[in-house]
Amino acid sequence: MTRNVLIEQIFEKKSFLCVGLDTERAKLPIHLQNDPNGILLFNKAIIDATRDLCVAYKPNLAFYEVLGPSGMQIFKETVDYIGKNHLIIADAKRGDIGNTGRMYADAFFNTYQCDAVTVAPYMGEDSIKPFLGYDGHWAIVLALTSNPGSADFQRTIQADSDNLCLFEKVIETLNQWGTPDNLMFVVGATHPEMFGRIRELAPRHFFLVPGIGAQGGDLSEVCKYGLNEDCGLLVNATRSIIYASNGLDFAEMARAEAYLLQQEMSQLLTMEMY
Repeated sequence: MTRNVLIEQIFEKKSFLCVGLDTERAKLPIHLQNDPNGILLFNKAIIDATRDLCVAYKPNLAFYEVLGPSGMQIFKETVDYIGKNHLIIADAKRGDIGNTGRMYADAFFNTYQCDAVTVAPYMGEDSIKPFLGYDGHWAIVLALTSNPGSADFQRTIQADSDNLCLFEKVIETLNQWGTPDNLMFVVGATHPEMFGRIRELAPRHFFLVPGIGAQGGDLSEVCKYGLNEDCGLLVNATRSIIYASNGLDFAEMARAEAYLLQQEMSQLLTMEMY
């Protein structure tokens, strides 16, 4: 999905919601837990309930890889079921060099037909570049994540003359390798005070924002400093949506939670436009 199509989808749906599909068998509704097709049936029901309310889906590879070959088949069928009208993010956090990086990119962009992959930047330029050579596809690079451990490295001041935190150095450097058409940054909603600074460093890039919902991030605070004229945000919610209920009404309750977020997003987008 190209940047222009993504922006069109956002303003058409008045939503910048990304639904995470971190589907765990133990958390499925009871009637699906013992069904061999339970995870796929659950994913399809969540997708059907939220298609018109979101612009992206983000299946987390760990929840499929743990199941072995059958899990990767579920991942593939989930991606196929989502189709071409939503941005599909493979939350894989890859990041390796040479042929390995190239194979990762080829796997997610060609074999599995995803639009974007989350990537760890620790190994530098030659671990990022393989993901930037596919038209209409994106590398989403970890910049400032929502977890407490982000303080260990990402928010550490560097000793060079720039005196930047590591996450600032990552964004500043990545801007030289990619463009707003093929590069996004992961920026956690639990750091709303940092969004103004990050938007200075990357004024046109999209940010993938985890941490809304179960992790306690504040959507209005994120938007206050993070929105730009193209929206520039993809806000992910996972547990608060997909596990809104563990009963027979799980899809209806997921839709209700997604609807609440979409309505708030609609209001915030309208405020930004006017």
